Amino acid sequence: MMPIRDVVIFPYMMTPFVVGRESSVRALEEAMAGDKKIFLATQHDASIDEPKPNEIYSVGTIVNIVQSLKLPDGNIKVLVEGVERAKAVSVSDDEGFFRAMVRTSGFKVEAGPQLDQLISRVTGLFEQYVKLSQNLNYETMIAAIRVDDPGKLADTVGANLQLTIEEKQELLEIFDPIDRLTRVAEVLDIEIEKLNVDRTIQGRVKRQMEKAQKEYYLNEKIKAIQKELGRGEKSEVDELKKRIETAGMTADAQEKAMAELKRLENMPPMSAESTVSRNYLDWLLAVPWKKKSKEIRDLKFAEEVLESDHYGLEKIKERILEFLAVRRLVKNPKGSILCFVGPPGVGKTSLGMSIAKATGRKFIRLSLGGVRDEAEIRGHRRTYIGALPGQVIQMMKKAGTKNPVFMLDEVDKMSMDFRGDPSAALLEVLDPEQNFMFMDHYLDVEYDLSQVFFVATANVLHTIPAALQDRMEVIRLSGYTELEKLEIAKRFLVKKQMEATGLSNDQVEFTDEGLAGLIQYYSREAGVRNLEREIGNVCRKVARQVVNSEAGKDKKKLSKAIIDGAKLPELLGPWKFRDLETSATWKPTRRTKWAPPPGWPGPK
Repeated sequence: MMPIRDVVIFPYMMTPFVVGRESSVRALEEAMAGDKKIFLATQHDASIDEPKPNEIYSVGTIVNIVQSLKLPDGNIKVLVEGVERAKAVSVSDDEGFFRAMVRTSGFKVEAGPQLDQLISRVTGLFEQYVKLSQNLNYETMIAAIRVDDPGKLADTVGANLQLTIEEKQELLEIFDPIDRLTRVAEVLDIEIEKLNVDRTIQGRVKRQMEKAQKEYYLNEKIKAIQKELGRGEKSEVDELKKRIETAGMTADAQEKAMAELKRLENMPPMSAESTVSRNYLDWLLAVPWKKKSKEIRDLKFAEEVLESDHYGLEKIKERILEFLAVRRLVKNPKGSILCFVGPPGVGKTSLGMSIAKATGRKFIRLSLGGVRDEAEIRGHRRTYIGALPGQVIQMMKKAGTKNPVFMLDEVDKMSMDFRGDPSAALLEVLDPEQNFMFMDHYLDVEYDLSQVFFVATANVLHTIPAALQDRMEVIRLSGYTELEKLEIAKRFLVKKQMEATGLSNDQVEFTDEGLAGLIQYYSREAGVRNLEREIGNVCRKVARQVVNSEAGKDKKKLSKAIIDGAKLPELLGPWKFRDLETSATWKPTRRTKWAPPPGWPGPK
C-alpha cells in the first residue's frame, strides 16, 4: 500500500505522478519486484509527510504499475492504471512501508430499461459538461464514455470532473455501480449549472472589459492626438479644477462644483451621466461671478448721452442722473428697479439702451410677452431630460458681467397656466431685499442679482399683480405733445428714414409745415411710431420718383422734393384725422371746390 496526496485514483484511469517519500519508494520497489500491483489510497491531509494508517482513507484503488522512471534527484516518476476499487481491512508497517489486506467489491449489475435510461442521461449530461468546460477535449472524452458498463462509465466521468478531493473520494467509496452512476448524474447537474452561471458572468465581464478597453484605447488616442497638436499638456479635469478655483464663485457654489467635478472624474467618459455633469459645470463656469463692467459715473457725460438720444422725458432723465449721483456717493449701493409704463411708441425700450450707454454697462433684454411657464424664469431641475437654467441666468451668461442693465420687456403681458405663474417667480428677482441670493432650479446655488439695474416696461398697470408692482418704481410716460413730436421728427426720425431709403439732403427736404401736417392729420398717437412710419412712406414715394427720373434719359434731372403741407395729400392721400373744432366750423358744399380748412398749415 502507498499513500498518495492531492489526487484520487479511479479504476480504468491512467495517472502519472512522482514518488519521493522513502516509504513510498520502498513500497513501489517491492511491487515492481512482484506482480506490479499496488494499493493506492489518498491521505486526509496532504501536508503530512509520514501519515499513519488512521490518517489515510480506507477506500482506495488497486492499480497496475505501467511504467516507472528513476529521476536524477532520486525521485521516481511512475505511470499507473486503475484496476478496481478496494477497502483496506487491516494495515501493517513491517519493513518500512505499508502492507494492506483489502476487500474488493463483488457487485453485479443486471441490465434493464432503467439502467439504459440512466446511462443515456449520464452520457448526455457529460456531453453538455464537456462542451461548456474549456479544459477537456470533446472528441477524446466522448470516445472514453462510449461504454456499456455502468461502473466503468461512472468512474470515467467522475475522474474527469473538476471536483474537490473530498467529493471524488465520496464517489470512489460508492461500491454499487447503480448508486455511483446516480450520484454522478446529480453531480453533473450541479456542475453544468455552475458552468452556465460562470459562462454568463464571464460573457458579461468580457463585454464590459472590451467596452472599457475600447474607451480607454480611444481616450488614450485622443490624448496622444491632442498632445501632438499641443493641446494635451493638461488633462480636462485639471483644467476644469483650475477654472473653478479662479471663477470667483461663492463658497457654497465652489464646494458644489468641486463635488460635481469629483463625480465626473469617476464616471466613464462616454456615459450619459457624464454629459449631464459636464453641462452643469459648464453653466456654473459660464455665469459671471466676479466680472463687472467699469461704470461711467460722469454726470455731465450721462446727461449729454440722454439728451442726444431722447428729446423731452425730463422726469426720467432726472431720475437716471439721480441714480448715477448716488452711485458716486455710495460704494456698494443696491441695484435700482424701474418700471416704465406708457403707450406703445413712446421710447420705453430705447430708454433702457440709453441708460446702459450712459452708465457704461452691458445691455440685455428679455421679452416676457406670452411667457406662461415658471421654469422660463427659475429654470428646470436637473432631473429632467434637456434641463436648462432659466432665462434670467441665461441672459446673465450672455451679458458676461454681474452688473448689466437688464430690461424685462412687456412685463404686463405675462400669463399663467398649470405650469405655474412666472410673475410670482419674478418677485424674488425684482426684490432688492432678496435678489442677492436668487436661487435658480438648475444651478441650485445662490446667485447675486443685487448689482443688476433692472428696467421693466409695460403698457398698462392693471394686469401686473399688486405684489410685483410694489417691488418696482413706476415711472409713467404719458406721451409727447405735438411740439415734442415735431422736434423728435426733426432730430431723429427724418434722418433715420432718409438713411433707410437711401435719400440725401439734395433729394428731399421736410419743412416744419410738412412735419406738422403729418403729426396732426396722418398720425394721431401718444408715441411716434406711426409718425416714423408715415415719414418712411413719404421717403419711399420720393425714392420712386428719383429712380423713375434717373431711368428716363431725355428727361431733366428731378428737382429737390420739398415736403410741405400742400404736398402731403398728393403723396399720402386724404387726411386720416381731422381737428374737431375745424370740422365743426367747416362744411364743404357741392358748389365750392376743395379748399383747406382754417388752421391748415400748408399754403393757401
